[in-house]
Amino acid sequence: MAASVLRGFRRVAPRTVVHGKVSVFSDMCLGGVRQKSTVQYVTRPDLPKLAYRKVKGKSPGVVFLPGFASSMAGLKAEALEEFCKSLGHAFLRFDYTGCGASEGVWTDCSLGSWKRDVLYVLDELVEGPQILVGSSMGGWLMLLAAIARPEKTDALVGIATAADHFVTAFKSLPIEEAESHCVLQGPIPVTCPVRLIHGLKDPDVPWHISMQVAERVLSNDVDIILRKHGQHRMSDKDDVKLMVYTIDDLIDKLTTMA
Repeated sequence: MAASVLRGFRRVAPRTVVHGKVSVFSDMCLGGVRQKSTVQYVTRPDLPKLAYRKVKGKSPGVVFLPGFASSMAGLKAEALEEFCKSLGHAFLRFDYTGCGASEGVWTDCSLGSWKRDVLYVLDELVEGPQILVGSSMGGWLMLLAAIARPEKTDALVGIATAADHFVTAFKSLPIEEAESHCVLQGPIPVTCPVRLIHGLKDPDVPWHISMQVAERVLSNDVDIILRKHGQHRMSDKDDVKLMVYTIDDLIDKLTTMA
């Protein structure tokens, strides 16, 4: 996987050489001072408004799915937006119902309602198949979305994927609704390319969950990247670079196949 990730370096600008190594994107891609996309709101019949930021561009587009109780304002989401801008590819990040800038009451939400948000984004706010990038709970939601909308899913990138984690880690909570969305009991009918990045030092979601996902997806194109010192948020500069390089490699792969 490392070699394939490195192949994607060539298409990102600007490039500088530091200690003999190529640095392929600037610090502005890591939460710098570039102007951000504008927050927009979409009105849905009988449902709270969703807040999102969208960059128009080429296909495949990239959609970022935040983690539990997180928002689209995180470092990984902002870095991905700047990266997609640099390549001219479409990008969208959004807040789930009850989170961030979206309407709704967080305590009234469920995994099912957040899955509905993701499917609405894929159905109404983006065009064509997308690379779904899911962080923590967003990784669980990206799998559910890929199962429900295979025609809208070109590839998956999971970061500390928390598949089934609410059910296995919080058995004492009233989580019956989340149980209906578990995916690890059997084969996961996902056949697109899948990349799973996980930190071995993750104190919240054990890295072996990513291994279980890799074993159960039906795709033959699956890579797992384990970061020796990686924590759960995977927001260190090198972690964010790895995420960006992985997505760049997937874009290269998908556009070559097309």
